[in-house]
Amino acid sequence: MKNTRMKILIIEDEKGLRESIEEYFMEDGNICETASNYSEAISKVNLYRYDCILLDITLPGGNGIEILKNLKENNYTDGVLIISAKNSLDDRLQGLDLGADDYLVKPFHLSELKARVSAIIRRKTFNGNNLLLFNEITIDLQAKAVKVDHQPIKLTRKEYALMLYFIANKGKVVSKNAIAEHLWGDGIDMANNFDFIYSHIKNLRKKLMEAGSKDYIHAAYGMGYKFTEE
Repeated sequence: MKNTRMKILIIEDEKGLRESIEEYFMEDGNICETASNYSEAISKVNLYRYDCILLDITLPGGNGIEILKNLKENNYTDGVLIISAKNSLDDRLQGLDLGADDYLVKPFHLSELKARVSAIIRRKTFNGNNLLLFNEITIDLQAKAVKVDHQPIKLTRKEYALMLYFIANKGKVVSKNAIAEHLWGDGIDMANNFDFIYSHIKNLRKKLMEAGSKDYIHAAYGMGYKFTEE
């Protein structure tokens, strides 16, 4: 079974490895962005939020440890998996002490990397649960299945990602920009309108309510949307 769709930043200067990781994760429809040096990486982590950052410690122009320090200082909550050729206990402990979630030593199997990343995201976003419950709505993260009062509903890939994003941020107002970036990646920065977001939200809402769900998706005028019982 496939895992939940993820937004990942791959910080790795080794071109072959970077491209292999990117291709492997994108096969499942995940959004992948890359950085090959320190300045590119620090710029991205300060501009955008990711479900998980794959971080090589040794980078041209700087050290991955400094990126970890930057994340911690700014209270960013992105998951971080250190990938490094350095099998040194000191590096590992320093990285974990600075807030990294896990550490993988090169060389590694891509399937192992993916399993570690999925575990980090599950732990951070949904406290490690594979089954999410919100009143009459149940989401099975492994099967990518959504049910309302035990009745399955068919969602597109984008609608499912949107449903998860709302559940992960329930009770909070999420901006249209945040939704767009989460679902489509940084390429959406060039978009002048958000008609496609309205369309996906309208379809998701309709499917949920037709299956008997209450209407939890509320527009916060001028700001975005809020998934709440209020």
